[in-house]
Amino acid sequence: MTIQEAVRAALSTVIDPELRRPITELGMVGSVDVDDDGAVRVRVLLTIAGCPLRGTISHDVDSAVSGVEGVTSVVVDLDVMSQEQRDSLKEFLRGPERGIPFNEPGSLTKVYAVASGKGGVGKSSVTVNLAASMAASGLRVGIVDADVHGFSVPGLLGITQAPTRVDEMILPPVAHDIKVISIGMFLDSNRPVVWRGPMLHRALEQFLTDVYFGDVDVLLLDLPPGTGDIAISVAQLLPSSQILVVTTPQSAAAEVAERAGSLAVQTGQRVVGVVENMSWMELPDGSRMEPFGSGGGELLAGRLSTVLETEVPLLGKIPLDVRLREGGDAGEPIVRTSPDSPAARELASIARSLTSIPRGLSGMSLGVTPV
Repeated sequence: MTIQEAVRAALSTVIDPELRRPITELGMVGSVDVDDDGAVRVRVLLTIAGCPLRGTISHDVDSAVSGVEGVTSVVVDLDVMSQEQRDSLKEFLRGPERGIPFNEPGSLTKVYAVASGKGGVGKSSVTVNLAASMAASGLRVGIVDADVHGFSVPGLLGITQAPTRVDEMILPPVAHDIKVISIGMFLDSNRPVVWRGPMLHRALEQFLTDVYFGDVDVLLLDLPPGTGDIAISVAQLLPSSQILVVTTPQSAAAEVAERAGSLAVQTGQRVVGVVENMSWMELPDGSRMEPFGSGGGELLAGRLSTVLETEVPLLGKIPLDVRLREGGDAGEPIVRTSPDSPAARELASIARSLTSIPRGLSGMSLGVTPV
């Protein structure tokens, strides 16, 4: 293998931090020049001039090429794709037609809409930690922060970077190996989003059509509490999505959460299970205290099983843990920072339960033609 060939092989190991694919596959390597003394000059084509991760890409290219035997020096020139090159890239990634890729007959992405009857039950924290646990197990995961009025996912994951726009295509920021999109990433400050139903529906639709998540194994949607516009829009835009209901042990919270799960009767969605959060707190002497009572998760699972006429399991009970709150404040999920804690172990168990559920063949073409 010549040095030129070895350098190109090394460049194939450089992964674009946003698109999560080799830069060689994305057409981002403009040219590679090697002189007789082993000095290498690589021209890298960025998707846009203001690429926020240009420094990361340049560093990764330099590191990969510097490790090639016979290379004495490396110069990385950053350039920008032409409009024609960007159009080719977009067609390569998304195909010639825009639409919701998770509705395509061949899509194997599991889509879970995380719902609750009321706020304050820790739905967003559960969503983020389930995603982080799935990503840590090697799965490709995305989150849509569909709680437009009360978005919190970027803060829980420590995301401060704005999405990158390639014309009308939006590249979601990546944190803890999770691709994330939220309306909060498009706001200049912590100002309120004062939108009604049609605007909420359009925002969610744009997240699902214009944001390039790529081939993810699991997509989680953090829904606002209750059964309002967004919950209905999710059912319309992602009819194959499954509902995961989060509640606390308190019977009053479980009763309210029943409404969120019962929405599946009207929308035709499946309720995949119930998660009970803030179940108990471990005291210094090893005993448990149940500040919010007990039995709410079992109560909710039983009621939903009756209403939906199918078994709705209680997937897990997550204990109160100060590290869970501290991790959320710091943008570090507890499943990453304290994986051996009781809360993290329970979250990991719930994540495994969700990812082990078969995707199913409903709505998929089997490619069989009757004779």
